[in-house]
Amino acid sequence: MGKRTKATQRDFLRGNLFGALAGVIAAGVLFAVAQFVSAFFGPASSPMTSMGSTFIDFTPAWMKNFAIATFGTNDKFVLLLSMVIVATVLSAVAGVVARKKLAAGATLVVIFAVVMGACIITRASAGLADLFPLLLGTLAGLFALRFLSQDTSASTTTSTTTNLSTADELAPSRRTFLVRSALLAGAAVVVGLGGTVINGARNTAIAVREALKLPSPKTQAAALPAGVQAPVDGVTPFVTPNDDFYRIDTALSVPDVDPAKWQLRVHGMVEEEFTIGFDELLAQDLIESYVTLTCVSNVVGGNLAGNAKWLGYPLREVLARAKPKAGADMVLSTSIDGFSASTPLPVLQDDRDAMLAVGMNGEPLPLEHGFPVRMVVPGLYGFVSATKWVVDLEVTTFAQASGYWTSRGWSSHGPIKTASRVEVPRALGRVPAGTVAVGGSAWAQTKGISRVEVQIDDGAWQEATLAAEASVDTWRQWSYMWDNAPAGTHKVRVRAYDADGTLQIQDQAPPEPDGSTGWHSITFNVT
Repeated sequence: MGKRTKATQRDFLRGNLFGALAGVIAAGVLFAVAQFVSAFFGPASSPMTSMGSTFIDFTPAWMKNFAIATFGTNDKFVLLLSMVIVATVLSAVAGVVARKKLAAGATLVVIFAVVMGACIITRASAGLADLFPLLLGTLAGLFALRFLSQDTSASTTTSTTTNLSTADELAPSRRTFLVRSALLAGAAVVVGLGGTVINGARNTAIAVREALKLPSPKTQAAALPAGVQAPVDGVTPFVTPNDDFYRIDTALSVPDVDPAKWQLRVHGMVEEEFTIGFDELLAQDLIESYVTLTCVSNVVGGNLAGNAKWLGYPLREVLARAKPKAGADMVLSTSIDGFSASTPLPVLQDDRDAMLAVGMNGEPLPLEHGFPVRMVVPGLYGFVSATKWVVDLEVTTFAQASGYWTSRGWSSHGPIKTASRVEVPRALGRVPAGTVAVGGSAWAQTKGISRVEVQIDDGAWQEATLAAEASVDTWRQWSYMWDNAPAGTHKVRVRAYDADGTLQIQDQAPPEPDGSTGWHSITFNVT
């Protein structure tokens, strides 16, 4: 009796394992077919992409802060990985249920598909046709689940009805199941990769960007003065290479925007509504300017800031053509993927180099940084100004409209706060005794940095040496040489003053709702 009980338990576990595997493979088939077919539809037709985008839309601020603080620019990869794990667990459950009752398992799959369909149809750029890839994928997934569940059930039924569990009796059904599983899994991988390849080949933006030659600016950026780079090895490059520039946005997949079809609509509380195309934009009097951008999610000492040379058309000229009406105080910019930002109107009309950017560091915008057109606004955090893949500018009021993040509890205006950070030595790093080089960056966009001070081990504050200033819209690097540094563990802290002599805020505050504050410090070892 004991042996039969153990055999029954073993068969039960084996059957559930086969059922879970059947469910996971069926889900793989579903997503693979949907991914392949979505290559011929809009980006919203991809179930995984739309689910991830919907999750981002409903992410509470505290979770967003945690994800960015913990994973930085890898937050999207972590989100996708989490979604894969959740989908695997849910599909395994559906497979186990289908092993016992196929109709119940199939019902779970349909429920999951309905949820995915809701995520797809609610995306800004989606239409009913974008549900078609999911429909075909769901049918393929249901077929795979039925195909594999029959063998799973047969394997268990043979054992339990005869009270036998020998390898000889179970081998034929098990072998059939494993063969079918391998074939379906292999097919899913091939189909899924095929869809990815087709998507890449059909990406118009990639081909157009590679062939695009940007016009020369009418107003070139001033040449960088000698000495803008701090003379300390390891300090961040003054100009951030495009590949190293931080990326924080709500787009789970990079939009494929054909410049030939791109248009910007300017409307709302204006006397003259108009649209402008990409070729017309390039024909305008473009300007070039070095501007440092900062994400509001940047923690004290964080790396979500970058400096680049931007090429674009001044937004003040765009608004001058539109002629805003009295009472307007905000411009709501909207991306092709539905993201929006609320920017104070006066900021876009003054003499700062706020622009519709088309170039970055001497080349067309990278796709992930907004190709073909994005906004760049000195002095404001990106969540209220740096809309990528921008297609709409509505002149309105803060009382009538709000942007993506301001409607979720973040501040409405978002001026960048004075900040500074220690970049050398590295936190917890080791340096030799003697003269220790300390260096980093500070910024107070539209004002400029007038002084930086460092403190070693809670001692007196010492004035650091400032690198040359490129402009008030860029960060400014600094350095300090600590002579006769003794061996041991030490702490260095930094603080900065803007051009008006105002000291950056000392009190520690998190990014939400209007940017972090505090003096950055690191601990390192002298050996």
